[in-house]
This record gives sequence, C-alpha cells and structure tokens, in this order.
Amino acid sequence: MVPIDNLLGFIVAAAVLVIMPGPSVLFTIGRALALGRLGGLLSVLGNALGMIPLVAAVALGVGAIVAQSVVVFTIVKFAGAAYLVFLGVQAIRHRHDAARSSGAGRAPRSRWRQLGESFVVGITNPKTIAFFVAVLPQFVDLSAGSVPLQLFELGMLFVVLALICDSVWALAASAARDWFGRSPKRLAAMSATGGGLMIGLGGALALSGAKH
Repeated sequence: MVPIDNLLGFIVAAAVLVIMPGPSVLFTIGRALALGRLGGLLSVLGNALGMIPLVAAVALGVGAIVAQSVVVFTIVKFAGAAYLVFLGVQAIRHRHDAARSSGAGRAPRSRWRQLGESFVVGITNPKTIAFFVAVLPQFVDLSAGSVPLQLFELGMLFVVLALICDSVWALAASAARDWFGRSPKRLAAMSATGGGLMIGLGGALALSGAKH
C-alpha cells in the first residue's frame, strides 16, 4: 500500500499532468469532434483501458525494458503514430457519412469498434510508457511493502484521473460539435477538423525525440 503522503504527492503531480493538454487530450478532442459525444466518451474509456496493460507492464518491470530499448520504443512510437494518422484519414474520408449518420440518429460506426480503436491508441502511446517508467517509481516507498503493488496502485490512480479529466474534454468538444451540427456541411467540416487534429498528433509523435 502506498503511504498516504506519497499518495497525496502523486495525486497533485498527476493532476497537473492530466489537466495540461497533451496527446491524450488532443486525441480525445479530435475523436469527439469527429464522432460526437458518445464517440468521444468511448474513446476516453478505450484509451484508459489501453493504459491498464502498460501499468501492469511497468509494475512487473517490462515497461522499463521497453523504455530503455531504443529499437522497441521506436517501433511502439511509430506504430502508435501511424495508427493515429490512419484514424485521422478515416475521419476525413468519412466526414459526410458522419454528418448523415448524425442526422439519422445513428452512430457512424459500432461502439465496440470505437472502443477498440481507442484501446489500440492507449496501449501504443509511448509517452505514457515513458511517464509511468520515469514518474511512478519516485512515489514508491521501499519500506511500505510490495513495490510492484505500489506501482500498480499509482498507475491505476493515474488512469482514473485521466478518465475523469479526458471525459470533461470530450463533453466540451462534443458540445461544440453539436452546435456546429445544426448544419450538415459544418458537421462534416468539424469531423474533418477532428481527423486533421489526429493526423497532426500522429505526426508530432512520430517526429518527437528518439526516446520521447
């Protein structure tokens, strides 16, 4: 069990990092603009679920191996970046379908697909791996019991905080989309904007430093 002082310190540090707009927030906004409120919230949930295996990997020591291996880390980074670009291109290609589906009251794609796509983004986010490996151990107390268990507790706390904060961003972005959605042309443009945001995020991740 993580000592209460360490836990409170981590909550403050994690809250600051979660609130600040980063890759997760940009992805959430892009998906909410492209898919609407339900799509945005499902993306938040899928992204959070994708973090859980990373938390487990860090707790078991696998995360450190990935983060310290330039080859493996780079593969994960480019795989995640390429998938973000793919999702962005799909959002732009199907922007008119999204507008028509919204008018008909139907989601443009299945909920499980939206959830699965976001899970892939969450589990292939190299910045999340780097954050967990670099930050979580700093709040572990070696005299407070199992280190893997403490790492897992801290990681899951971060996932919960991210889930709450990203949900707020998703609701805000989808509210803007709903306003623009009064016009099919504006809604299609909004979906394309969300796709462009995801493409830009994928490009930024791909062009970031070798270990970042």
